[in-house]
Order: sequence, then structure tokens, then C-alpha cells
Amino acid sequence: MKILLLGANGQVGTELQRTLLVLGELKSCTRAQANLEDLQGLRSLIQDYQPNIIVNAAAYTAVDQAESDKDKAELVNTDAVGVMAHEAKDLDAWLIHYSTDYVFDGEKLNAYVESDPTSPINIYGNTKCKGEELITSSGCKHLIFRTSWVYGSHGNNFAKTMIRLFQEKDELSVVNDQIGVPTSAELIADVTSACLMQSLQKDTDLSGVYHLAPNGNTSWYGFAEYLCEKGKFIVDGMSNCSVGLSPIATLQYPTPAKRPENSLLNTNKISQTFGVFMPMWQIHVDRFLNQAYGDL
Repeated sequence: MKILLLGANGQVGTELQRTLLVLGELKSCTRAQANLEDLQGLRSLIQDYQPNIIVNAAAYTAVDQAESDKDKAELVNTDAVGVMAHEAKDLDAWLIHYSTDYVFDGEKLNAYVESDPTSPINIYGNTKCKGEELITSSGCKHLIFRTSWVYGSHGNNFAKTMIRLFQEKDELSVVNDQIGVPTSAELIADVTSACLMQSLQKDTDLSGVYHLAPNGNTSWYGFAEYLCEKGKFIVDGMSNCSVGLSPIATLQYPTPAKRPENSLLNTNKISQTFGVFMPMWQIHVDRFLNQAYGDL
């Protein structure tokens, strides 16, 4: 079994290097080794290696920058994904791909299910949505995992930014009217391997779109508040932290890209199909703090 991992040095890719090792021969490619902006190079890489599984953990994720850099976002999130899907189909290989809650407009009152109509409200979400469509229309065997508010010990993310700002600022204002679930890169990698292993073993084709996120919900403010309270007991330099956190509305923090107000993802399908249990979101936040900043 040969596995090609793209985006190996990102926050999800780094965790996947750990969980995919037990499934087969793993070829891990960083952005420098597999530039998704070079479509012919990507095509040649896949054709030369002839993988049984392609895991795409690479993406253009600069949500605000995408508003003024549409061509690059589309090249990486749409066109390159189309190349992967085409090559996976030709090789009869599995394609594992990660998408986002941003394929939805956030206007639904409860959690989104996989069959809800997509309606992205920013360029990033639009390019990810089109990438999904290219995979499903290609006919390749695939698992598309939509996730939300990803954080981890590697790379840049909201959680790490907050921990730094808690030690630098006296006052912080954080958006409180966008609701979602912080999702650990560690959880994403663990669930990916569990689902992939079952997909390889079962006679029935389990291809499809699956929502992957922990249980519970919070706002960005709630996430920050939890990080602050827990961080005081774990992070060096935060024991005497007295930062003042203030909740604000999205309108008070304008950004180039509009964000969905509701990013909640219903995970019943992935749980019922693969028998995976989704823990409460706080559990992996605690693990993140201990792994990234504690003595573990």
C-alpha cells in the first residue's frame, strides 16, 4: 500500500504523518516538494509514484487574502484538486481531501448536514466548494472531510495567536456572534486514519462527504475565554495573566472576507458510517495546551 501525503508540513499534515504510517509506505511531501500551483509537476508526481491513496492536506487557507488573490486560491483549492481527482480515478486510488464549513453561508439555525445546499459567501469557500465538486464528479473513490476552526501544535492558528496575545496585551476584543466548533488537527488525523482503514477493508464503497468536528459548540470569544482560563495553569508566562477579554459583534471587527455566523457541522453521518466517537471540543484543547506548552 503506497500513500502520497500532500501538505505534510501543515498543521493537519504533520499529524497525518503520525497516523498514516501504520497503513502503508508513506511518501510525505511538503509545499516545497509538491507545489500545488504547478499542475504539471503535481500530475507527474502522482504518475511517477503510483499511489494507492492520495491524502491532500494542502490548501490555500488565507481566507481574507483570497479576496484579492482569487486566481492563486482557485489554482490550489480547485484546479490542483481536479488534477488529483483525475489521477486518482486513472489509478483506481483513494483520494482523501479536506474541506470546510465555509462552503455554507451560515444562515441555517442549526447544524449543517452533508446534504444541505452549499452557498459560500467568500472566495475561499467558493474555491473549496468547487474543489469538492470536481472530486465527486470525477468518479474516483474519495473521502471528503469538511471540518471547522482547525487548530493544532503546528503552523499558525487562532489558538496559538491567542496564547501569544494573552501574554502581550492587557485588553482583547474577540468576536462573539460566530458559532462553531474548534477542531484539533490531532483529532482530524486520528479520525481520517480510522475511516480510511475501514474504507479499504469493506466491500461497499464508502465514498462521500463527511462532517468531521468534535461535539459541543462555542463562539470565537468562548474559545478564547477557555484558552485563557486553562492556559493560566499550563503556559509559562500566563500564571499571572490578567488580560481583559471583551466580546464584540462581527460588525465591530470588519474583515475583507465575510464569515458565516453558523459553522456548526452535524457529525451523525461519520459516526454512524464508521463508528467513530466525537469527544467534546474542550478535551482536545486541553491536549493541545499540554502538548504545545506544558511539560508532557
